[in-house]
Parts: sequence; C-alpha cells; structure tokens
Amino acid sequence: MKLANLLTPERIILEMTAGEHWPTIVELIDQLVSCSALPGEMREEILAALKIREEQVSTGVGHGVAIPHAFSEKLDKVITIFGRSKAGIDFESLDGKPVHFVILFLVPKKDYHLHLQTLAAIAKMFTNAEIRRRLGEAGCHQEILDIFAGKPPKAAGMA
Repeated sequence: MKLANLLTPERIILEMTAGEHWPTIVELIDQLVSCSALPGEMREEILAALKIREEQVSTGVGHGVAIPHAFSEKLDKVITIFGRSKAGIDFESLDGKPVHFVILFLVPKKDYHLHLQTLAAIAKMFTNAEIRRRLGEAGCHQEILDIFAGKPPKAAGMA
C-alpha cells in the first residue's frame, strides 16, 4: 500500500502550526474536515478515539515520526493525512525527540487488519533516513506525493 494513493495535496500540511502533541492531532483532523475528507459531524468522535489511543502510549515512534491512528464504525475507507514541522513538535515520543513528520490515519473498524498493514508500510518507509531527508527538503505537495509514491529524486540541474 503506497501512501501516495491515500494522500492528496489537500491532505498534506507543508508546515504544521501546532508545536505540541494534542494540538497537532487537532490541526490534522481540522484539515481533514475542511477539505471534506472527513465529515464534520464525525470530528468529535474521531478526536475522542484518537485521544484514547494516545493515552495508551504515544504514537511518536522515533526518528522524528508520529503515526496517530484510530478506528471508526462509520468509515468505509482509510483516511490519511500528512503533516510536516521543520521546527519539530513535542509529541511525547518514545525516543524523547521532537517529531517532524506526522502521518495520521483513520481506519474502518471492519477493516482492522488494514491498520496493521498501513502501520507496517509507514514504519518501513520512515526507517529510511534518505526518505526522511527528502521529505524534510521537499518544497511542494507534489514532491511529497512523489516521495510517497516511491519515485526517485529528480537529478540536480535537470529540467
């Protein structure tokens, strides 16, 4: 499963405004609502589910990456959003370091197994330091989508 298939330019925040754990999650959910990827009437329910998950253990998994996620019986497909923070977010990460990349995903409860596949795909991608470097340097939404699609970097000096 490629993240590029789950993202659109509206579901990529090039520079998060939040600097702390919970406000970051709220910012991402509000963006999903504002771009109509998530119905507004589901906002509070989804935030509550995410809060419960985050209270168990932080989804700041290390390497500057956080993967908050939750389930809902009202969803019929996986919904994903990516946020980047060059300054770093205090996400109460397991390694104690700031988070620069947040991939939030919501999964239909009936497709619980999808969450494991999605989590594994994200974790595998973000263990690659070169991918993290490229995401940090990407200047636009399309560059980020290309990285998630597995496209090689454009050669310097090429048009």
